[in-house]
Amino acid sequence: MTIYNLAFLLLFPFSFCSDRSLQLPQSFAKPDDQQNQKRDKTGAANIVFKSTDGGQTWQDISDGLPIPLKDDATGGRDVFFADDNGLWFTDANGIYHSKPDFKGPFWEKEIFTNEQTSIAPGKAGIFAYNYHGGGIFQKINGTGVWSPVFTNFPAKRVLSISETAGGTIFIGSDRGLFKSTNSGKSWKQLHAPTGGKIVESNGVLLAGCQQGIVRSTDEGESWALVISEGGVGINIERIEGGFAAINYSTVANTRRIRTSYDGGNTWQAIDAGFPGQAIIESPWLPINAAHRQQGASDSSWRPKEATPLVPEYKTSVIQAGKNFFCGHTDGIYKSSDKGKTWKLVHPSIKGKMFILSVSGNVIYALQTESHC
Repeated sequence: MTIYNLAFLLLFPFSFCSDRSLQLPQSFAKPDDQQNQKRDKTGAANIVFKSTDGGQTWQDISDGLPIPLKDDATGGRDVFFADDNGLWFTDANGIYHSKPDFKGPFWEKEIFTNEQTSIAPGKAGIFAYNYHGGGIFQKINGTGVWSPVFTNFPAKRVLSISETAGGTIFIGSDRGLFKSTNSGKSWKQLHAPTGGKIVESNGVLLAGCQQGIVRSTDEGESWALVISEGGVGINIERIEGGFAAINYSTVANTRRIRTSYDGGNTWQAIDAGFPGQAIIESPWLPINAAHRQQGASDSSWRPKEATPLVPEYKTSVIQAGKNFFCGHTDGIYKSSDKGKTWKLVHPSIKGKMFILSVSGNVIYALQTESHC
């Protein structure tokens, strides 16, 4: 098995995972007194940060999260996203929510508990699921109840859940990708090269796969590779007027940052001036800065001068206002000129990396253990 296949298995773990089901009640209500009990201060720090001024300053909003934060870095888990209702986060301790108007402590723990739970946004409310089994649950917006949904879903192990603006549900599983156009009453299995999260904008669907980034314009019925550089597709986000993505290039031996403004059909590199750029022999191996192999013709690499035994990972790319931000093992980078130049605006702790999410002009950054 090649190193790139192994990287894909980490991103999209299918049937090789152990089978462990969690038996949960039919629904979970959250009384007000229990909510208040979950807001005790913990003194947690350097886990989650928030910026409301375009990345100039960062507020630590970790207070209320458990100490120590548990996370086994299992691939394929969606653990962190922001929406109009604030920030949602999950780890091995449970699911946590930080409302936009929280003054501190910033986090409220959900009564719903499911070890190694993944979460995903939905039009009616947040989804929670588990690759090891145990069903799919949803908390409807404005309520404190988690209820089972999609109980007739034909596969047991769920890898991802995505919902389009039109209400189509896509679920990636150990049996492949399924979709439902009638709120989960029936499911159709698709012949798709992806089982990961799907990003949708104006009817165009994008997803990462083992070969790169794939695109569909017919509601997932067919898919075409639009970024193919020998490595996996890592991250895709909507930006103003298009998409941004991170993929691994076997030609350049590093992770690339690209944007598209024609519905994901063509892509432009925006990482030529990225100061954290480094040549890595594979997505897993440490940086070898002495190896100055040149990348593709649209980039000029600037390997680090030292040779630390830490991987160089670009984890996520977002847009807030007119600025781009990239989560990285160095910290958080910002570009105000569409990727021509990048500046480190918030460093990470050694051995950690940042994952980013955005809601409006509010940027959230999760600092977690560095891993592929």
